[in-house]
Amino acid sequence: MSETTTLSPAPETATAPQVREIGIIMNGVSGRMGYRQHLVRSILAIRDQGGIELADGTKVTVKPLLVGRSAAKLADLAAKHDIEDYTTDLDAALADPRWEIYADFLVTKARASALRKAIAAGKTIYTEKPTAESVDEALELAKLAAEAGVKTGVVHDKLYLPGLQKLKRLIDSGFFGRILSVRGEFGYWVFEGDWQPAQRPSWNYRAEDGGGIIVDMFPHWNYVLENLFGGVKTVYAQAAVHIADRWDEKGEHYTATAEDAAYGVFELEGGVVAQINSSWTVRVNRDELVEFHVDGTHGSAVVGLFGAKIQPRNATPKPVWNPDLEDTHDYDADWQNVPTNDVFLNGFRQQWEEFLVSYVTETPYEFDLLAGARGVQLAAAGLQSSREGRKVELPALDI
Repeated sequence: MSETTTLSPAPETATAPQVREIGIIMNGVSGRMGYRQHLVRSILAIRDQGGIELADGTKVTVKPLLVGRSAAKLADLAAKHDIEDYTTDLDAALADPRWEIYADFLVTKARASALRKAIAAGKTIYTEKPTAESVDEALELAKLAAEAGVKTGVVHDKLYLPGLQKLKRLIDSGFFGRILSVRGEFGYWVFEGDWQPAQRPSWNYRAEDGGGIIVDMFPHWNYVLENLFGGVKTVYAQAAVHIADRWDEKGEHYTATAEDAAYGVFELEGGVVAQINSSWTVRVNRDELVEFHVDGTHGSAVVGLFGAKIQPRNATPKPVWNPDLEDTHDYDADWQNVPTNDVFLNGFRQQWEEFLVSYVTETPYEFDLLAGARGVQLAAAGLQSSREGRKVELPALDI
């Protein structure tokens, strides 16, 4: 009887995953937001984790090119974070095919001209908001990008806050029933700059430099309201310069020409009414720097950056107004915390990852320059409302 030898199958050769490196021009990284949120907590975090893995196994990695006006500052940032490339020549960067995406974190006044250059160069766009100083300019940018076939993305960071992601789940689950109203409170005390340094840059308080809380915050409120509750149909706003005397970064006095507070009422599609106060002249007496109180027929919620608490209708107390007796009921105890059942990434990083995946897979991206133009439209309408003392309608925008 012959002996039979069984051969083991040859081991399969492991196939290395395909790697797609995306070069990103990052213009304005020496600023607070560009540096902390976009460079360090987003792009470098993605780089240091080894990239983003797509469903087909492809690894998307990122390579930043720092752009700014000061070569010394850029060199310092590059050395600190092990970045190879930096330049003060934006035109040269845009002309270099190694860099596929142009990301803009400049001050508002400088943004539109830089975006036009990037669109003309055929670069994919990812930008902070507001995207321009006027509605016409914002629409022009969206139209130019569409005509050039350029993919665009606009930062919608507050939608990615853990608290608002919890709120989105509550809405999608039908928890509220029919949503009736939204009340938002945002802000904190920004020091005048005389006896304590201000924690916001002085240009924020000069209208001639693109400052003002309406231009800063109403684009945020537009995408929050639009994506959670319904598009904004009308706005009534009251702007105020509560503190005119301020001191700049050099300790020099200046007179504020841009509003430091705005009080807005927004009528939304579907009949929801939203009221949002935005202020740099308020001392905080709430759990977080921004909170939204949402009331519906079946329940209510209060959410902030991280926290969320709810009160369903079958656990709603029955207050009786009686100013002659002290009310000893603990209303805070009637609310239930929403558990954190997920791991939430930094919101800026999460949106960056979604945009990069959309770019590589060539899928539609809804938070584009047209969405950014709607934010500019709401800010412009808010300023108009405050000037004219009336409710202003927002017509639909299209390119």
